[in-house]
Amino acid sequence: MPNRISELLSVPWVRSSLILGGVLVVIGAALILIFKFLNIGNSPLFIDVKTLVMKYGLLGIFIVTILAGTIVPVGSPALVVMVSSFGVHPIPLTVVATFGFTVGMVINYMLAYGFGRPFVVKKLGMERLEEISALWNRWGWFIYVLFGIVPVLPVEFLALFCGLIKVQFSRFLILSFIPRLVVFAFLSYFGVQLGWWLEII
Repeated sequence: MPNRISELLSVPWVRSSLILGGVLVVIGAALILIFKFLNIGNSPLFIDVKTLVMKYGLLGIFIVTILAGTIVPVGSPALVVMVSSFGVHPIPLTVVATFGFTVGMVINYMLAYGFGRPFVVKKLGMERLEEISALWNRWGWFIYVLFGIVPVLPVEFLALFCGLIKVQFSRFLILSFIPRLVVFAFLSYFGVQLGWWLEII
């Protein structure tokens, strides 16, 4: 197993995704501490944002997670935390975010399935496609689930690959939905606790 992990970390875009994710977590934690220190949760700006989020939060999350399920880097995990911290109920938020992300993944799958290798090469590049193929040959579905559970890893790339090699759609759908359901449920409930701590809710 350590050899497989080191092999995974040797892939440049996987390593850079993890590093970027770590940096964003540190920045996010620093911002949260600043917000708490400045008691920004009671500011008029936050109250206005909260009103907007409560009105359009679920629709916005659905649209953003569809985009995130394709190749648009919109940071849906951070948005799920933010929206839940403003008081959107975690259960509908989790369901909407998961459905949105899964729709985005299905779009990737269908595009790659329909347009084939030239489309995927154009989106990913030949080198990245070959790296994904090597990872898939070594790890199989496990790599897809792992990328689905770790929010900073680009599982959207693997969705394109799955469409290209025409994997069984029902399995693809289930393994796109369940890992993100778990991730978004965790992030939604974390956001609620964060909202209470920042006194936004």
